[in-house]
Amino acid sequence: MCCSALVASPAEPATVVNAANLMPGTSHLPGSAALRIGRARLAAHDTPRSGAMTSGRNRGLVQTVLGPVPPSELGATTTHEHLHIDFSRMYRPAQDSPSEELADAPITLGNLGWIRRHYYSNRSNLQLTDLDTAIEEVRKFREVGGGAIVDATSTGISRNPEALARISRETGVHVVMGSGFYVAAAHPEDMDERGVEDLAQEIVGDIVEGVGDSGVRAGIIGEVGCTWPLDPNERKSLLAAAIAQRETGAAILIHPGRDEDAPLEILDVLAGGGADVERVIMGHLDRTVFEFEALRRIAESGCYLEWDLFGNEGSYYPRAEVDMPSDAQRLDFIRRIADAGYPERIVIAQDIFTKHRLIRYGGHGYGHVFENIVPTMRRKGFPEDVIRAITVDNPARILALA
Repeated sequence: MCCSALVASPAEPATVVNAANLMPGTSHLPGSAALRIGRARLAAHDTPRSGAMTSGRNRGLVQTVLGPVPPSELGATTTHEHLHIDFSRMYRPAQDSPSEELADAPITLGNLGWIRRHYYSNRSNLQLTDLDTAIEEVRKFREVGGGAIVDATSTGISRNPEALARISRETGVHVVMGSGFYVAAAHPEDMDERGVEDLAQEIVGDIVEGVGDSGVRAGIIGEVGCTWPLDPNERKSLLAAAIAQRETGAAILIHPGRDEDAPLEILDVLAGGGADVERVIMGHLDRTVFEFEALRRIAESGCYLEWDLFGNEGSYYPRAEVDMPSDAQRLDFIRRIADAGYPERIVIAQDIFTKHRLIRYGGHGYGHVFENIVPTMRRKGFPEDVIRAITVDNPARILALA
């Protein structure tokens, strides 16, 4: 792939259809009290850190797979998706249902209901590797007002920089690529022997020089995978992410372990490694934190709060120990923490990593947040400036290199 192709700018963003008033250039409506509180809390942190080792050309810009762009160009953004991923190593047979004959079956209307319930138990469902399908789905995201997507695919689950560059180029949607290491089960075989500094320099290389020989640069560190209890190699990965953040100015995106104490433990590890916690996105809060006071403690750390499982609702969640909230319940939780003074620390997404959630296979697609959730936010009385903060301004701020 020629270098000129990698720095070409995406086409101009499409006109917003269902996410009206979210794109750049739209004037703010009067600010809510909660939003003013959030802005006051952030005022001291808007200036880029002097110690960041990004070049002067990239500091303050968002590094996409086609090159750096001003944050104002992103538009409506989902901060945690997967456009090209092979999650096959996470396959597991269904425990409560005969599954051998369905494990390798193609997705059909006849088995879609079963796959929705057991989406880790069909190998084809775990593979998003068809580029034409990805382009088709991302075009639909753009048609409903989407401007940018963070592809959170990290090392070990088939990150494909060339594919992401082509998707962005052919759809006009900005794509920010992830870096770093996923959970221990997906770590490289030599992870036990590698040191923190070695891991950190691999992440730095992805951001500063590009992944491998592709020339395509990552723009965020993550998703950095953690389990509960925290695996020793995952702790190394977190410390490496902290070093890489200091050297590049990139934000860190976290996949926490499945325990309500996991987010704060992870933040402690990152802070101990010298990371700027206010440049960390704590993902998967939907399935991790269910008590408001626990959520408030995480918010008080200064990190960003990410509800990234929109469209993945209770009836279909395969883990019986978790009562997955509905989209409406997610919004109620988000409204409560926004009203508590944290509207400028919230981002949202869908974390699509399986076929059954794509439009082609009967799902809601990458545009669900803008096609369905934003209108629901309005019906629930979210102020327009809070909606814009969550979908446009907050992603733009955290994705800009510090």
